[in-house]
Amino acid sequence: MHDTGTVSSSAPAPAGPIAAPAQGPASQTGHRPSPEGEGGSRHARRFGLPVATALVMGNIIGGGIFLLPASVAPYGTISLVAFGVLTVGAIALALVFGRLAQRDPRTGGPYVYVREAFGDFAGFLAAWSYWITSWVSNAALAVTAVGYLDVLLPLHGSPWLMMTAALVLQWLPALANLAGTRYVGAVQLVSTVLKFVPLLLVAIGGLFFFDPDNLGPFQAGEGGALGAVSASAAILLFSYLGVESAAVSAGEVRDPRRNVGRATVLGTLGAALVYLLGTLSVFGTVAHDKLVTSSAPFSDAVNAMFGGTWGGAAVACAALVSIVGALNGWTLLSAQTAYAASRDGLFPARFAEKRRGVPTFGVIVTVVLASLLTVYNYMAGTARVFEILVLITTFTATVPYLLATAAQLYFLFSGQRDRVRPARLARDAVLALAAFGFSMWLLAGSGYSAVYQGVLFLFAGVLVYALMSARAARS
Repeated sequence: MHDTGTVSSSAPAPAGPIAAPAQGPASQTGHRPSPEGEGGSRHARRFGLPVATALVMGNIIGGGIFLLPASVAPYGTISLVAFGVLTVGAIALALVFGRLAQRDPRTGGPYVYVREAFGDFAGFLAAWSYWITSWVSNAALAVTAVGYLDVLLPLHGSPWLMMTAALVLQWLPALANLAGTRYVGAVQLVSTVLKFVPLLLVAIGGLFFFDPDNLGPFQAGEGGALGAVSASAAILLFSYLGVESAAVSAGEVRDPRRNVGRATVLGTLGAALVYLLGTLSVFGTVAHDKLVTSSAPFSDAVNAMFGGTWGGAAVACAALVSIVGALNGWTLLSAQTAYAASRDGLFPARFAEKRRGVPTFGVIVTVVLASLLTVYNYMAGTARVFEILVLITTFTATVPYLLATAAQLYFLFSGQRDRVRPARLARDAVLALAAFGFSMWLLAGSGYSAVYQGVLFLFAGVLVYALMSARAARS
């Protein structure tokens, strides 16, 4: 596999204490890793456009979609307007990542762009923030999946059984990652197809059973139309986290300058289509008064469409497949982010080790940390600490977005990279400003508590940066 981890010789040298004598293998010697690490193995295979698109869609759509219609139903069908606004913002962000990948198609995504624009410290914060988000979110996804598994295999509320199930659900995708990019891509593609079959069944099939009387009021509750849109948007804001997935794994994508942007936009559009049609269909097949109290809206929609009570089991299977696919993708993204930072000396050198095209040490650290957090959650007997950490990730996930869009604005107006025609410059600037505004909205929507605690969590990484800087200075 072609090595995209090394810094391009045409790129300006980033500022910062680690830029010159960096600790990572690439910056130390300039040599490529062994063929086995970069694609010499038959288990390593670069992602084509379909797999890259599946990576984006699979990471955007996790398990939350199966509760979204019930979550926004109390605000009325005006919540679909909020969905539309958010989709525009997500597409703008996707296009910006596509532009950035054309400039610099290396593994690492937001981290790469931010470091090149603003130097080591900003790049480290982007990588640290995204890495935290990845493994904490994996623990949250696994715990969520146990709830759906309980529908199929009753665990009788046993903390030990639930904990074991959550750990198994985390380690299976990790093993697929350790087996090589060939298997990561296969799992991602199959899980995306399998999850979309039942989702599209409701999203498209539900239109044939659509009853306008089920919609309820256009605007429910108090606060006016703007208040209803803002309130529902706050719930929906994080539905599009994951648009950067193809950019983070750009080094494993064939022809990344062309395919990363396409995969990002296609994956985001596909997820948006499923979100909008699925929510609309559930609104039209489940009575509004029942939907606002539903704990399984897609199950209720399937039961309303076809009768019987088998909808719960069908949706539980779809949710499990969806979450396993998301775990598979987020495990890879976590390892890839640490890999890119390690090659520049901003993370420990072990994270730069690759086998079968995958940063194996990063995968192991990701799954171990997520497993420890999961065990602590179940052993403590309360979800409070776990909920706080998950809330923090809603903040940390958007920090790299904000920094990456700022990097795009820097590239456009600094005159240092890819001089473009005035018409394209204006278009790209508008897209970057829209994506920046969307990222700010994401940060604001995470709430005061999440921002406050997220900042503390983010700057805890300053200690790691200081230690890595000191080590680089000594060398």
